[in-house]
Amino acid sequence: MKQPLWVPSEERRRNANITYFITHLNEKYGLNITNYRELHAWSVENIPEFWATMWDYAGIRAARAYDQVVDDLNKFPGARWFVGAKLNFAENLLRYRDDQVAVLFRNEAGERRTLTYAELYDRVARLAAFLREVGVQPGNRVVGYMPNIPETVIAMLAATSLGATWASCATDLGATAALDRLGQLEPVVMVTADGYTYKGKPFDTRGKAAEVANNIPSLRKVIVVGYAQERPDISDTPNAILWDDALPEGETPALEFVQVPANHPLYIMFSSGTTGKPKAMVQSIVGVLINHLKELILHTDLRRDDRIVYITTPSWMMWNWLVSSLGVGATVVLWDGNPSYPDWRTMWRVIEEEGITVFGTSATYIHYLMKQGAAPGTEFNLASLKEISQTGSVLSPEGFEYVYKAIKEDLHLNSISGGTDINGCFAAGNPISPVYKSEIQGPALAMKVKAYDEQGNEVWDQLGELVCEAPSPSMPIYFWNDPHNEKYLNAYFRYYTHKRVWRHGDYIVMHSDTGGITFYGRSDATLKPSGVRIGTAEIYNIVEQLPEVADSLAVGQWWQGDQRVILFVKLKEGYALTEELRQKIRRELREKASPRHVPALILEAPDIPYTFSMKKVEIAVSNILNGRPVTNRDALINPESLDYFEKVAAELRAEA
Repeated sequence: MKQPLWVPSEERRRNANITYFITHLNEKYGLNITNYRELHAWSVENIPEFWATMWDYAGIRAARAYDQVVDDLNKFPGARWFVGAKLNFAENLLRYRDDQVAVLFRNEAGERRTLTYAELYDRVARLAAFLREVGVQPGNRVVGYMPNIPETVIAMLAATSLGATWASCATDLGATAALDRLGQLEPVVMVTADGYTYKGKPFDTRGKAAEVANNIPSLRKVIVVGYAQERPDISDTPNAILWDDALPEGETPALEFVQVPANHPLYIMFSSGTTGKPKAMVQSIVGVLINHLKELILHTDLRRDDRIVYITTPSWMMWNWLVSSLGVGATVVLWDGNPSYPDWRTMWRVIEEEGITVFGTSATYIHYLMKQGAAPGTEFNLASLKEISQTGSVLSPEGFEYVYKAIKEDLHLNSISGGTDINGCFAAGNPISPVYKSEIQGPALAMKVKAYDEQGNEVWDQLGELVCEAPSPSMPIYFWNDPHNEKYLNAYFRYYTHKRVWRHGDYIVMHSDTGGITFYGRSDATLKPSGVRIGTAEIYNIVEQLPEVADSLAVGQWWQGDQRVILFVKLKEGYALTEELRQKIRRELREKASPRHVPALILEAPDIPYTFSMKKVEIAVSNILNGRPVTNRDALINPESLDYFEKVAAELRAEA
């Protein structure tokens, strides 16, 4: 019998948001739900009723009520949610306008700033007035190439208050990678910053921003935040204006929240770029809003007096998720910089000083603490901390135990997993159920999650593919520049040809005894070191431009509780893989993509495996390196090439 690592107290269960929600459901529908598993079962069998109840419980503000919760659950993809409703995303996040701190900003350089809800409303109103002046209309794209600073939040809210669509990526991405994402959207305004600091080193990003702006002809204005300098020189950037000059002075302008249909595009999120330029996934206002509020209110147990921080950047959907905490009225804490600079104590000092109640992080960070022998619970006063939300890569069994031994015994370890694709979670924790080692507590509410074998049969207590058998509101409404839905269908719906289900690309085990889910990493070609998804195509596009490299293959290997990227290069005749060439490859990837694209190992391969349709075979090599069987040798034009990778895998295992 499994022993839980944590069992919530009776008081915690009684006062949890989800308990009040269950009581509300029981009264409304004459039910007798008593625990999370029963609640989840009801939510997936009564999907329209669940989301209708969530709409009311979250207090979603709309100028026009919906006529229908969902038009047709059999349209998968394509179901339309809250048909007939008109609302505004920013209005729902700015429902509070008082003197409580809305945004608290800290960075590794020691800067600290706060904005109350009233001040945040004022700043959003001023920027919205400027955006309106330059002609931003509903459906226009406004993009951010930004660090994790308050101005990024203000820009998103100002854009969405006008009904514009927002997309962002962080300034640590190279200009090429940023252009691959933002350039395809034909944005009318870009908000950027002059630089940032990371690991104590200043980075001037004006050159990168200028390169991006010069290659997007649709841009009418580039707004530059003076983050590294007070008034930086922006003369090299076309149509540029400083942030301070864009915000009009005087009385707060009227902030008109443009009401748009519920399925209007809110966010455009980017895939990892595995098979080319990152795919742009368009998500609706109502889908993101109601799903985030569900996860924040019910799964995270967030409320007004909470202070929530997540180690994230504007490139990752956890930034979008974190900012939605404004809709609950909580204090959003933004951290910019390296959370471990100058040492592991940095974030714990912030948690203690600011009274953080919910700390969001990755498995990589927890594993880093373990390797450092860190004991935050003994060095810091963590009385305020009630929850650690953990996502990104898979947390090891030792990582689960470490949280309770070295950080805090009475703490909800809310391990979650989902994706950029749905801007939320397929699996999540809850504050009324026990936490078991290596297990996320269960499927998220109204997410009809199952594990399938290769034939598409549901399986329990054995490894399978994560699938979702029903639509949910935050799934993409479409992919950008995908008029016939081919990219969308190929991405998720064509793996199991005899069923219409969303196949996500994660290996999982669903446990029949606890209802929990254990994740075992990606089952597709997506790389995810430190929990950050990286597309292999972005690596190939850079490495294969080098004169020494004939071909390459990048795969992820699970290593010491995280995924590391291994790059195999096939060299042109006459070249050898010297240390000098390795450094050159690393430098090119760091400068043209990002530090996260730099592989942990670079090895020389005699040949790269290909299918008969001349597609690189990443999954077969990934399976070999991770000790899984290879099932598609017959699909290879050169199956003998796998012999080398099997030899390498054996050598790597011997080194471990």
